[in-house]
Amino acid sequence: MDVLEISKKILHEGPICDHCMGRQFAKLSTGLSNRERGQAIKLALVLEGDRIYKSENDDSLLKELVPCSAIARKTLRIEGEDEQCWLCLDQFKKLDSWADEATKALEGLEYSTFLVGTKVSGLLSENEEILWAEAGTAHVEQLKSELNREVGKRIAEKVDKEVDFENPDIVITLNLATNNFELQARSVYIYGRYLKKIRGIPQTRWPCRKCKGKGCEKCGFTGKQYPESVDELIKGPVIEAFEAVDTAFHGSGREDIDALMLGSGRPFVVEAKSPVKRVADLEELTVKINESAAGKVEVRDLHFVEKAMIETLKSLKADKTYKLKVTFKEPVSEEKLKSCLESLSGREIAQQTPNRVLHRRADLLRKRSVHSTTLDKLTDEGYAYITVNCEGGLYVKELVSGDEGRTKPSLTGLLGIPALVEDLDVVNVEI
Repeated sequence: MDVLEISKKILHEGPICDHCMGRQFAKLSTGLSNRERGQAIKLALVLEGDRIYKSENDDSLLKELVPCSAIARKTLRIEGEDEQCWLCLDQFKKLDSWADEATKALEGLEYSTFLVGTKVSGLLSENEEILWAEAGTAHVEQLKSELNREVGKRIAEKVDKEVDFENPDIVITLNLATNNFELQARSVYIYGRYLKKIRGIPQTRWPCRKCKGKGCEKCGFTGKQYPESVDELIKGPVIEAFEAVDTAFHGSGREDIDALMLGSGRPFVVEAKSPVKRVADLEELTVKINESAAGKVEVRDLHFVEKAMIETLKSLKADKTYKLKVTFKEPVSEEKLKSCLESLSGREIAQQTPNRVLHRRADLLRKRSVHSTTLDKLTDEGYAYITVNCEGGLYVKELVSGDEGRTKPSLTGLLGIPALVEDLDVVNVEI
């Protein structure tokens, strides 16, 4: 079926604007806007109707006279004030107002690139589906695609910023159902390393186990299991620096609540959500975080990264080095302890999910390697200070205790004497 025949079918459905007529043939020809295509098609139909009218002596053409003349008359009046486009409900008359409102809303935000998106209402989607089924055009461009482009062009001219289809700083979403729009600023991502200098604080926010964060007597109506976390100690200065709505914390693994994080620190990414500002002095931010969290948490080496760094952090199986303070139920000789530690070095350890984390982890058998174990000191009081270098994901406390046989081999199992980790410090995360 040719273009004019399809166009006649389209017009029989009702008044249609130039943009929507042209959209049905958007994939034909280049260098034209959809509006120009629509105007050209309508002009061709008017000329065709006039040709038929002036060829009254041709019986075959007389059969086309009435319907084609009606189409011609309709095309001449559909752009009138009293004729609404039945397909888009005159969305293309709002292009300038959409652009003006969005431009005003963008004032005060720091950004270099943007992108326009559109949420189409159910009625408009249904209208398009009806037309495609009736007219059968195979060259159509969706309503939202043209709206995105046309509004985007107008905004770009007003704000002198570029459109970025892959990773825009700001996404402007037109909601045709509510006749409103939403602005979503892309998060800012900052990589660094943190040291945790006190015990008893978790890495991330931990909702109260009893009320699940709602607030109850047990948690003092804070909704928290623990009063503060590494996440929250970093959060405040980041929100202030970027005028963000909130932050999210992404760590490369996590240490136990009662463990210190020392040495070079643990890699992390803090995400500043919906930021007003996208640029900040990270040296100054480092100072503010370290001052506000003094004695508890320290950050270093802050720099901007892309979102992909989060996945990199999560997927890395970084080797870890731990310093342990170990106690024994019975006295143990230095010679025997050194021998057992040497037996653990270079071994693959089979660990059933520890009893202490079964409430939040699947009960699985995991195998991890111990690279080396070294006795640093055995005190007269019977404490042993041990350094363990191992594969990420190894439960080090259970490597010592055996966890009632759920970890094999273990220091307890090799010694034949119960051993427990009293203190644990992470001194290096190797990335």
